[in-house]
Amino acid sequence: MDSKNVIKVSHCQKDIFCFFVPKECPECGMSIRGCRLEEAPISIPNPFSNGHKTPCCFLVAPAEENTHREFDGGTDLHTGITDTNGVVFNYTKTGVRRDQRGWERCISVPLVQPDMFNLLNQWDQYLHKFSGAELWDPAYKKFDEETHNCYNYSLMFINCILATQRRNPLTKDQFTQSFVLPRIKRACKYTTLCKDISKKQFFIVERLMRESEKDRGEA
Repeated sequence: MDSKNVIKVSHCQKDIFCFFVPKECPECGMSIRGCRLEEAPISIPNPFSNGHKTPCCFLVAPAEENTHREFDGGTDLHTGITDTNGVVFNYTKTGVRRDQRGWERCISVPLVQPDMFNLLNQWDQYLHKFSGAELWDPAYKKFDEETHNCYNYSLMFINCILATQRRNPLTKDQFTQSFVLPRIKRACKYTTLCKDISKKQFFIVERLMRESEKDRGEA
């Protein structure tokens, strides 16, 4: 559903969200054409990406138990790390998996800047060595939903990379609050918006005034 592009059109003091630009305003019936520049249709960025096409990233996707594979704020999530070829390394009850498919719709957090050539050249080596450690062998230590899970695996790898860069490690709370939670919230809102649009073709809300418009009104 939310693979479609969401468009926002502003008209008659309303923000109209839809999957296509209507010829007429669904609120007042007047033509959309010829509207002011500030009312021109804009595309709402899609928060999802194909994890297999985003190398060297931290990924978040709905867990396999979520049959609809949706971000709705109430389902379990799964995390992984991509190598330079888009293979997703992720820790499960059976150990570390290397998925070449199944992560086509997820949240992606880039971990390497394009100009970090030395790190890019060694990324796969680091990831393979880390994933092959005894710590991730289920015969050595079992998967635990609270203390030894996919998120711990991903964050521990990220901190290992930070250590090679002589940078301070991130706590689970720091990484979650700064990089993960904002993206998950955006994805949940986008999913809900797509559902609302699908019900009636349009989702209409009162237009929020810009700060400058508020200031002029108060002057």
